[in-house]
Amino acid sequence: QLRSPQPPLTFTVSPPSTKMKTAAICLTLVGAAAAFAPIPTKSVSTQLSLGLDDIGGSSAPLPNFDPLNLANIGSDETLLWMRGAELKHGRVAMIATTGYLFNAAGFHFPGMLSSDISFESLSTMTPPDAWAAVPVAGKAQILTTIFIAELVTEGYQGTHYMKGGDYPTMVFPPIDFSGVSEATMAKKRTSELNNGRLAQIAIMSFISAHYIPGSVPALANNHAF
Repeated sequence: QLRSPQPPLTFTVSPPSTKMKTAAICLTLVGAAAAFAPIPTKSVSTQLSLGLDDIGGSSAPLPNFDPLNLANIGSDETLLWMRGAELKHGRVAMIATTGYLFNAAGFHFPGMLSSDISFESLSTMTPPDAWAAVPVAGKAQILTTIFIAELVTEGYQGTHYMKGGDYPTMVFPPIDFSGVSEATMAKKRTSELNNGRLAQIAIMSFISAHYIPGSVPALANNHAF
């Protein structure tokens, strides 16, 4: 017996409800926000485990001189950074003080600094005036050299000193201290720091005496300053 044909099946798709739309939008926003959320990082303790006694440089008559308590600001990396800055500024100040005194004594390089300025003419000026007389191109070369030296000492000598590496050096050729005992090296490091500290005071005194006459009585009425 033949059956009569059945009517075709039909499916009705109802539009999504408002709740479903809201849920889908929320999930989309959560996913997008997760893509730009900061990655959790491991917390780093800033409690100091290093002190002035651990980094050397203390000597009489003012051992561990730190009236502002700067050694206890920040982390161990902060303390190592400040010691690195002190060492670098001390070295620069020693060079500056030596150069200032050489110029004040009348010593100078032979020849011409530029087409119209000789080194001899600069030696007749005070160091600040001599610097002002240097052409812009000459100042740019000096500052560029300093910038390159800063990059070399801060980023291209292996492990950074703030992470436990050695402090930067800028000696060409490098001096070999491998045969020097640790006690002697500690004494030499302290001497370098003390000489740098004194040089910083000296160069600041020279500049003060130049720009503020009478501010440094020992240098008053001295034509070099």
